[in-house]
Amino acid sequence: MNKNIFNPRVQQFLTDNLKADLHRIALNKSPFENITSRELAEQLDSKKRAEKKIPLWYNTPGIIFPAKLSVEQSSSQLTAEYKNRLIKGDKIIDLTGGFGVDTFFFSKNAKEVVHCEKSTELSLLAEHNLSVLGANNVRFINADSIVYLKESSETFDTVYVDPSRRIESKKVFLLSETEPDVISNLSLFLSKATRVIIKTSPLFDIQSGLNELSQVSQVHVVSVKNDCKELLWVIDKDFTGEAEIISTAIGPVGQKSFQFKFSDEKNLKLESYTPALKYLYEPDVSLLKAGCFKSISEAFNVVKLHQHSHLYTSNTLVDDFPGKTFLVKNVIGYKQFIKENQLKKANVISRNFPHSPDELKKKHKISDGGTEYLIFTTTFPDKLLVIHAQSMQ
Repeated sequence: MNKNIFNPRVQQFLTDNLKADLHRIALNKSPFENITSRELAEQLDSKKRAEKKIPLWYNTPGIIFPAKLSVEQSSSQLTAEYKNRLIKGDKIIDLTGGFGVDTFFFSKNAKEVVHCEKSTELSLLAEHNLSVLGANNVRFINADSIVYLKESSETFDTVYVDPSRRIESKKVFLLSETEPDVISNLSLFLSKATRVIIKTSPLFDIQSGLNELSQVSQVHVVSVKNDCKELLWVIDKDFTGEAEIISTAIGPVGQKSFQFKFSDEKNLKLESYTPALKYLYEPDVSLLKAGCFKSISEAFNVVKLHQHSHLYTSNTLVDDFPGKTFLVKNVIGYKQFIKENQLKKANVISRNFPHSPDELKKKHKISDGGTEYLIFTTTFPDKLLVIHAQSMQ
């Protein structure tokens, strides 16, 4: 890390050039003796990536940014704020501190947070930035977190770990393959704290994770603007019951959560399916990832169109449904749609249908846009339909 980037003149240059062409910045001669043009371009690139993901960092003067990969891999501000509500107790350790986003939000509730990071550059960077942000209750340890836990006599209330899902540039899909290996080290974590929180990619299979891990009390499936971002595994010492699955959809004006248990979902029986009624509901991706297909039908008094379509409908509006809500304008068979469709500008959704949205748009010469939707789906008993609807959000 080049500490000359801390210079106020350099920081002002970066602020003044946020909209400049990065290639031009990189190729031009640097206006500063001790900083290369490449370093300036890298700072601008990473700062731009942080604008929507972590706006507090973007808008705070004096923040220094790491390479773009560290910004891409860090938690977003919204998901970090969510995780802050899951920690337990006054003393927290972040075993994979990285850029420090999660650590900062943990510090807002806990009395003391330990940021553990084996990269010297990231450790120094996080220490500088969190000082700028006023997090004065964070202690920084530049070390391998597993080695530190094994050699230290310190104990904590919560251990948090966000293991790397890339080993030697290859993606891994088992918890035992992550770095650090959270499966083999779980007993170590629980010897140091009463609660362990593990963050994983939403690509991980929830049922497989529950089979691999022990004492899981909750699994949080978190999405932001209908984009599934992460799974959070809450492990409590001596917990023996069945884990609650909590789906949380974070949107522009707040969040909606729904919780259930797999045993309840399995035992539920859906008595019937129905064609589209007055209102149509498309569940948020966090609900779909969680797999609570029957539970949401019962909880919100909505009926599925088909066992595999995962679209729901009702004649009475459900205001708090966690997902998109549509007003149904017309329903026609797909063969009839092919002959009669005059709508050439609409958003296309395909659910349990032979063709993808891109294929349908190309085939029927439909362009994206507006509040009109064409929803291609299958209704009971296996009939291809097109639902013309209007978004109510």
